[in-house]
Amino acid sequence: MCGIIGIVGRGEAPDLLLEGLKRLEYRGYDSAGIATLVNGNIERRRAEGKLENLEALLDDDPIGGTIGIGHTRWATHGRPNETNAHPHATSRAAIVHNGIIENFQPLRAELEGMDHEFFTDTDSEVVAHLLTRYLDEGMAPVDATRAMLGRLEGAFALAIIFAGEHELMIGARRGSPLAVGFGEGEMYLGSDSLALAPLTQKICYLDEGDWAEITPGGVTIHDESGKIAERPVRLTANTGAATGKGDFPHFMLKEIFEQPGVIGDTLYSLVNPQTRTIELPDMPFEWAEIPKVTLVACGTSSYAALVAKYWFEEIAGISVEWDIASEFRYRAPHLPKGGVAFFISQSGETADTLAALRFAREQGQHIVALVNVPESSIAREADLVLGTHAGPEIGVASTKAFTTQLTVLACLVISAAKARGTIGHDREAALSAALMEVPARAADVLNHDEKLRAIAGHVAEARDVIYLGRGASFPIALEGALKLKEISYIHAEGYAAGEMKHGPIALIEDDVPVIVIAPGDTLFEKTASNTQEVIARGGKVIFFSDADGVAAFEGKAAEVVALPSVDPFVAPILYAIPVQLLAYHTAVAKGTDVDQPRNLAKSVTVE
Repeated sequence: MCGIIGIVGRGEAPDLLLEGLKRLEYRGYDSAGIATLVNGNIERRRAEGKLENLEALLDDDPIGGTIGIGHTRWATHGRPNETNAHPHATSRAAIVHNGIIENFQPLRAELEGMDHEFFTDTDSEVVAHLLTRYLDEGMAPVDATRAMLGRLEGAFALAIIFAGEHELMIGARRGSPLAVGFGEGEMYLGSDSLALAPLTQKICYLDEGDWAEITPGGVTIHDESGKIAERPVRLTANTGAATGKGDFPHFMLKEIFEQPGVIGDTLYSLVNPQTRTIELPDMPFEWAEIPKVTLVACGTSSYAALVAKYWFEEIAGISVEWDIASEFRYRAPHLPKGGVAFFISQSGETADTLAALRFAREQGQHIVALVNVPESSIAREADLVLGTHAGPEIGVASTKAFTTQLTVLACLVISAAKARGTIGHDREAALSAALMEVPARAADVLNHDEKLRAIAGHVAEARDVIYLGRGASFPIALEGALKLKEISYIHAEGYAAGEMKHGPIALIEDDVPVIVIAPGDTLFEKTASNTQEVIARGGKVIFFSDADGVAAFEGKAAEVVALPSVDPFVAPILYAIPVQLLAYHTAVAKGTDVDQPRNLAKSVTVE
């Protein structure tokens, strides 16, 4: 989950490395560091904590150099402190690493037996020492790298510089993404295109097992067997302009308020407003012939997939298996040949989801990816890619990516239902029209910001919070609880409302807020009854519904929030927004770091 960047060229590298790291800090912010070559020698600066600490250190103790590597860390092995911060170095080489070296312990024991002295608790330091061993044996840097890579087990993206080699940087990947950027007399290496956006839009991605020799004049890429390989060079859509906070105090709030626009952009790419029909790319399968549909994702994306399960089964008449990616392949699920598996990820780099995708492919499934980053690993390995058009999402807690995922999935369900004959043109038109109303209704929801801020002041005082929903609102309850946990550090749980009486109702006390997601759908009366059970036991209910639903609980619930009346089909998209705002304002009230919550990272690239 760490972020890495490298530069080799003609200008001063440290400032450019810092700029790239700022765009990678969402990947981890336990520590940060850079290394450059100064008069042929490796110079390092490292700092515990966020990037601002490294920036302050460089102000006090600057370094130069035209070649360098940088790293922002999410700790796996070893505590987050300056000692364990990357880059790791010997007198001969410096490295930055994203991933996990699974065999680092026997390698470390071997090297310690050869008088190599280790200074950190990380798995990554072994890479620098193993490389140095081969350099000490007289190997040239390229040959030493080839020998070192052959000894590593696990996942890695690496950037390496060598003492005395001012015009050589080596990058390598196995299981973790790595992109090469092309400049004028300067070359770049980064974890993703976002990091390289201020430097270049001309990039290529290394394939699995690739390693690359990078010089100011270009790159030579080797595949896993060592043969020289060509990889397509493309223009990335990411730009430096898209990643600022504007006038918002946090990226998360900015991204919440961007939702009417990005949902509209996503719909524009998939819905014909004149005919009110869904226009998706040609599928690599026929819906009527699919024996099984599988939806796989992690975290917030998994809750988008769970909403889609309800939609697929109700509207398209398809039995769907939903699973979290970290468990999926370990269950050895039965996947009949010719089934379709959908993999949902904001970053497109989530390690568990990528591994699940490869498992499904081995089982003969058609692979469809729903991603926000079209150049990502998951996108490149899919048979078909459906983009969410959310734009860069910098806040660690996902918001706009979630609602655009739901938007794409809703279009997918309508298309599947039409193809399978479970809905006709009139129903397709009605559902499409409901979707086209979502951007305007989302803007209406945002008008409740001040009220939600006031409610959040009370939620912030709680130790425990419960979220309830039924049907397609149940995943929104799960997502609401996750958001609150992620950024406010308040314990929260989401439950299917009907399950309250099967245990969780024992938790009801007057200091435990119960947040109910209750749109005006066919399950409203059931949800209302479950809510009454909570109120009868002294629970403080915060009730989200439409005007009619809110009227039923005026004076009964502690707080009511009236949301727009919409077709129940699109309600999950809209009801996601107030739970995002509630979590945001609760976190602000508690004084937590909203955009960079503790122990988390945006892109989870380790298993």
